[in-house]
Amino acid sequence: MAPSSTNLALLTAAGATAIYLAARTLNKSSSTEQSLDPEDCIQPDDVIAVFDDLFLHMQSVLAQLSQQIQQIQMSGQSIPEPQLRQLLKGEFERALLARQKEIYDKHEVDEDCLQEATWEFMENGDEFPKVKACVERFQKLYENVTGERVVGRRPGGGVDAALVNVQEIPKEVLLEAASVYFDALTSAMGGIVTKFKSQGQNLRDPSVAQQLQMEFAAVANDAGEEALKQEGITLDGFKAAIEKYSSDPDVGRSLAMLQMKQQQQLMALGVPM
Repeated sequence: MAPSSTNLALLTAAGATAIYLAARTLNKSSSTEQSLDPEDCIQPDDVIAVFDDLFLHMQSVLAQLSQQIQQIQMSGQSIPEPQLRQLLKGEFERALLARQKEIYDKHEVDEDCLQEATWEFMENGDEFPKVKACVERFQKLYENVTGERVVGRRPGGGVDAALVNVQEIPKEVLLEAASVYFDALTSAMGGIVTKFKSQGQNLRDPSVAQQLQMEFAAVANDAGEEALKQEGITLDGFKAAIEKYSSDPDVGRSLAMLQMKQQQQLMALGVPM
Protein backbone atom coordinates (compact mmCIF):
# COMPACT_ATOMS: atom_id res chain seq x y z
CA MET A 1 0.00 0.00 0.00
CA ALA A 2 1.49 3.32 -1.05
CA PRO A 3 1.81 5.92 1.69
CA SER A 4 -0.26 9.11 1.45
CA SER A 5 1.28 12.37 0.32
CA THR A 6 0.86 13.66 3.86
CA ASN A 7 2.96 10.87 5.31
CA LEU A 8 5.61 11.29 2.61
CA ALA A 9 5.90 14.97 3.47
CA LEU A 10 6.04 14.08 7.13
CA LEU A 11 8.76 11.49 6.63
CA THR A 12 10.84 13.89 4.56
CA ALA A 13 10.51 16.58 7.22
CA ALA A 14 11.33 14.18 10.05
CA GLY A 15 14.38 12.93 8.23
CA ALA A 16 15.76 16.19 7.36
CA THR A 17 6.77 26.19 10.87
CA ALA A 18 3.57 32.39 10.48
CA ILE A 19 6.00 31.03 12.94
CA TYR A 20 3.73 28.41 14.44
CA LEU A 21 4.78 29.39 17.90
CA ALA A 22 4.42 33.04 16.97
CA ALA A 23 1.37 32.62 14.75
CA ARG A 24 -0.50 31.00 17.62
CA THR A 25 0.00 33.81 20.09
CA LEU A 26 1.81 36.78 18.56
CA ASN A 27 -1.21 38.33 16.89
CA LYS A 28 -2.50 39.36 20.30
CA SER A 29 0.87 41.03 20.97
CA SER A 30 1.08 42.78 17.62
CA SER A 31 -2.27 44.47 18.22
CA THR A 32 -1.24 46.11 21.48
CA GLU A 33 -0.33 49.78 21.56
CA GLN A 34 2.85 49.30 23.56
CA SER A 35 5.79 47.77 21.69
CA LEU A 36 8.75 46.16 23.39
CA ASP A 37 12.25 46.96 22.24
CA PRO A 38 13.85 43.58 21.50
CA GLU A 39 17.25 44.94 22.50
CA ASP A 40 15.84 45.52 25.99
CA CYS A 41 14.53 42.00 26.12
CA ILE A 42 16.35 39.28 24.21
CA GLN A 43 18.91 39.08 21.42
CA PRO A 44 18.85 37.27 18.04
CA ASP A 45 20.96 34.42 19.44
CA ASP A 46 18.30 33.83 22.10
CA VAL A 47 15.56 33.50 19.49
CA ILE A 48 17.74 31.13 17.44
CA ALA A 49 18.49 28.96 20.47
CA VAL A 50 14.79 28.67 21.34
CA PHE A 51 13.72 27.76 17.81
CA ASP A 52 16.60 25.31 17.43
CA ASP A 53 15.38 23.45 20.51
CA LEU A 54 11.77 23.55 19.34
CA PHE A 55 12.79 22.25 15.92
CA LEU A 56 14.78 19.33 17.31
CA HIS A 57 11.96 18.39 19.67
CA MET A 58 9.34 18.45 16.90
CA GLN A 59 11.56 16.43 14.57
CA SER A 60 11.69 13.72 17.21
CA VAL A 61 7.90 13.85 17.63
CA LEU A 62 7.33 13.63 13.87
CA ALA A 63 9.74 10.71 13.51
CA GLN A 64 7.68 8.78 16.06
CA LEU A 65 4.41 9.74 14.34
CA SER A 66 5.72 8.67 10.94
CA GLN A 67 6.63 5.24 12.31
CA GLN A 68 3.16 4.84 13.81
CA ILE A 69 1.50 5.82 10.53
CA GLN A 70 3.69 3.43 8.57
CA GLN A 71 2.70 0.58 10.89
CA ILE A 72 -0.98 1.41 10.40
CA GLN A 73 -0.60 1.49 6.63
CA MET A 74 1.42 -1.73 6.55
CA SER A 75 -1.41 -3.45 8.40
CA GLY A 76 -3.68 -2.58 5.48
CA GLN A 77 -5.61 0.17 7.22
CA SER A 78 -6.21 3.48 5.49
CA ILE A 79 -6.57 6.94 6.99
CA PRO A 80 -8.35 9.46 4.72
CA GLU A 81 -6.08 12.35 3.76
CA PRO A 82 -8.12 15.13 5.46
CA GLN A 83 -8.37 13.08 8.66
CA LEU A 84 -4.63 12.34 8.59
CA ARG A 85 -3.77 16.02 8.14
CA GLN A 86 -6.01 16.96 11.06
CA LEU A 87 -4.51 14.24 13.23
CA LEU A 88 -0.95 15.32 12.49
CA LYS A 89 -1.73 18.98 13.05
CA GLY A 90 -3.35 18.19 16.41
CA GLU A 91 -0.44 16.04 17.55
CA PHE A 92 2.09 18.62 16.37
CA GLU A 93 0.40 21.42 18.29
CA ARG A 94 -0.16 19.31 21.38
CA ALA A 95 3.49 18.26 21.53
CA LEU A 96 4.66 21.81 20.93
CA LEU A 97 2.49 23.31 23.64
CA ALA A 98 3.60 20.61 26.07
CA ARG A 99 7.29 21.42 25.62
CA GLN A 100 7.54 25.14 24.87
CA LYS A 101 7.38 26.42 28.48
CA GLU A 102 10.20 24.07 29.44
CA ILE A 103 12.28 25.46 26.57
CA TYR A 104 11.46 29.05 27.53
CA ASP A 105 12.58 28.36 31.08
CA LYS A 106 15.75 26.64 29.88
CA HIS A 107 16.79 29.74 27.94
CA GLU A 108 15.43 32.14 30.58
CA VAL A 109 13.18 34.04 28.18
CA ASP A 110 9.81 35.59 28.82
CA GLU A 111 7.07 34.45 26.43
CA ASP A 112 5.70 37.92 25.66
CA CYS A 113 9.20 39.29 25.15
CA LEU A 114 10.10 36.39 22.86
CA GLN A 115 6.96 36.92 20.82
CA GLU A 116 7.55 40.63 20.32
CA ALA A 117 11.25 40.23 19.61
CA THR A 118 10.66 37.44 17.09
CA TRP A 119 8.22 39.58 15.11
CA GLU A 120 10.63 42.50 15.17
CA PHE A 121 13.54 40.40 13.92
CA MET A 122 11.40 38.78 11.22
CA GLU A 123 10.14 42.15 10.03
CA ASN A 124 13.80 43.10 9.56
CA GLY A 125 14.93 39.81 8.11
CA ASP A 126 17.71 41.33 6.00
CA GLU A 127 19.37 42.58 9.17
CA PHE A 128 18.86 39.29 11.01
CA PRO A 129 19.29 36.55 8.35
CA LYS A 130 20.16 33.82 10.85
CA VAL A 131 16.97 34.44 12.82
CA LYS A 132 14.93 34.49 9.63
CA ALA A 133 16.46 31.23 8.40
CA CYS A 134 15.97 29.51 11.74
CA VAL A 135 12.33 30.56 12.07
CA GLU A 136 11.47 29.76 8.45
CA ARG A 137 12.98 26.31 8.87
CA PHE A 138 10.43 25.72 11.62
CA GLN A 139 7.69 27.24 9.46
CA LYS A 140 8.49 24.82 6.65
CA LEU A 141 8.34 21.92 9.07
CA TYR A 142 4.85 22.99 10.10
CA GLU A 143 3.84 23.40 6.45
CA ASN A 144 5.00 19.88 5.61
CA VAL A 145 2.90 18.46 8.41
CA THR A 146 -0.31 20.46 8.04
CA GLY A 147 -0.33 21.50 4.40
CA GLU A 148 -1.06 25.05 5.57
CA ARG A 149 0.98 27.84 4.01
CA VAL A 150 2.66 29.73 6.81
CA VAL A 151 6.16 30.62 5.59
CA GLY A 152 6.34 34.38 5.24
CA ARG A 153 3.33 35.11 7.43
CA ARG A 154 3.48 38.45 9.14
CA PRO A 155 1.65 40.11 12.07
CA GLY A 156 -2.06 40.26 11.35
CA GLY A 157 -2.03 37.04 9.34
CA GLY A 158 -0.83 38.44 6.02
CA VAL A 159 1.84 36.79 3.88
CA ASP A 160 4.43 38.02 1.43
CA ALA A 161 2.91 38.73 -1.96
CA ALA A 162 5.46 36.44 -3.62
CA LEU A 163 3.90 33.48 -1.82
CA VAL A 164 0.36 34.01 -3.10
CA ASN A 165 0.65 32.60 -6.64
CA VAL A 166 1.67 28.96 -7.06
CA GLN A 167 2.47 27.39 -10.41
CA GLU A 168 0.58 24.31 -11.59
CA ILE A 169 2.70 21.28 -12.44
CA PRO A 170 1.59 18.39 -14.68
CA LYS A 171 1.79 14.87 -13.28
CA GLU A 172 4.67 13.77 -15.53
CA VAL A 173 6.71 16.83 -14.61
CA LEU A 174 6.02 16.23 -10.92
CA LEU A 175 7.42 12.70 -11.09
CA GLU A 176 10.63 13.89 -12.76
CA ALA A 177 10.95 16.75 -10.29
CA ALA A 178 10.43 14.40 -7.33
CA SER A 179 13.37 12.26 -8.44
CA VAL A 180 15.58 15.36 -8.71
CA TYR A 181 14.35 16.62 -5.33
CA PHE A 182 15.04 13.36 -3.45
CA ASP A 183 18.46 13.02 -5.10
CA ALA A 184 19.35 16.55 -3.96
CA LEU A 185 18.38 15.80 -0.36
CA THR A 186 20.32 12.54 -0.38
CA SER A 187 23.37 14.28 -1.83
CA ALA A 188 23.16 17.03 0.80
CA MET A 189 23.01 14.49 3.59
CA GLY A 190 25.86 12.52 2.02
CA GLY A 191 28.12 15.56 2.08
CA ILE A 192 27.41 16.17 5.75
CA VAL A 193 27.96 12.51 6.65
CA THR A 194 31.28 12.51 4.82
CA LYS A 195 32.38 15.56 6.79
CA PHE A 196 31.37 14.00 10.11
CA LYS A 197 33.18 10.75 9.31
CA SER A 198 36.33 12.61 8.27
CA GLN A 199 36.28 14.22 11.72
CA GLY A 200 36.12 10.79 13.33
CA GLN A 201 32.64 11.29 14.77
CA ASN A 202 30.45 8.32 15.64
CA LEU A 203 27.09 8.69 13.90
CA ARG A 204 25.52 6.31 16.42
CA ASP A 205 26.28 8.71 19.25
CA PRO A 206 22.94 10.42 20.07
CA SER A 207 24.56 13.85 20.39
CA VAL A 208 26.33 13.42 17.06
CA ALA A 209 23.15 12.16 15.40
CA GLN A 210 21.35 15.25 16.72
CA GLN A 211 23.99 17.56 15.32
CA LEU A 212 23.81 15.68 12.02
CA GLN A 213 20.07 16.32 11.87
CA MET A 214 20.55 20.00 12.67
CA GLU A 215 23.12 20.50 9.93
CA PHE A 216 21.00 18.61 7.43
CA ALA A 217 17.92 20.63 8.33
CA ALA A 218 19.90 23.81 7.82
CA VAL A 219 20.70 22.95 4.20
CA ALA A 220 17.97 20.52 3.13
CA ASN A 221 15.35 23.04 2.04
CA ASP A 222 17.88 25.12 0.13
CA ALA A 223 19.30 22.03 -1.57
CA GLY A 224 15.89 20.77 -2.59
CA GLU A 225 14.69 24.20 -3.67
CA GLU A 226 17.79 24.82 -5.77
CA ALA A 227 17.44 21.44 -7.48
CA LEU A 228 13.82 22.18 -8.33
CA LYS A 229 14.79 25.63 -9.56
CA GLN A 230 17.10 24.03 -12.09
CA GLU A 231 14.01 22.22 -13.40
CA GLY A 232 12.06 25.48 -13.60
CA ILE A 233 9.88 24.57 -10.62
CA THR A 234 9.30 26.38 -7.33
CA LEU A 235 9.21 24.58 -4.00
CA ASP A 236 5.68 25.87 -3.37
CA GLY A 237 4.59 24.59 -6.76
CA PHE A 238 6.15 21.21 -6.04
CA LYS A 239 4.33 20.89 -2.72
CA ALA A 240 1.04 21.99 -4.29
CA ALA A 241 1.41 19.36 -7.03
CA ILE A 242 1.99 16.61 -4.47
CA GLU A 243 -1.23 17.65 -2.76
CA LYS A 244 -3.10 17.78 -6.06
CA TYR A 245 -2.09 14.24 -6.99
CA SER A 246 -2.28 12.84 -3.45
CA SER A 247 -4.86 10.23 -4.46
CA ASP A 248 -3.16 9.23 -7.72
CA PRO A 249 -1.81 5.66 -7.30
CA ASP A 250 0.98 6.18 -9.85
CA VAL A 251 2.27 9.20 -7.97
CA GLY A 252 1.94 7.42 -4.65
CA ARG A 253 3.93 4.41 -5.85
CA SER A 254 6.62 6.56 -7.46
CA LEU A 255 7.10 8.69 -4.37
CA ALA A 256 7.16 5.61 -2.14
CA MET A 257 9.88 4.05 -4.31
CA LEU A 258 11.92 7.25 -4.23
CA GLN A 259 11.60 7.39 -0.48
CA MET A 260 12.66 3.75 -0.12
CA LYS A 261 15.65 4.35 -2.39
CA GLN A 262 16.64 7.36 -0.32
CA GLN A 263 16.41 5.41 2.93
CA GLN A 264 18.59 2.64 1.52
CA GLN A 265 21.20 5.13 0.35
CA LEU A 266 21.26 6.89 3.72
CA MET A 267 21.55 3.59 5.57
CA ALA A 268 24.46 2.66 3.32
CA LEU A 269 26.13 5.90 4.34
CA GLY A 270 25.71 4.92 7.99
CA VAL A 271 22.92 7.38 8.84
CA PRO A 272 20.88 6.09 11.82
CA MET A 273 17.32 5.39 10.67
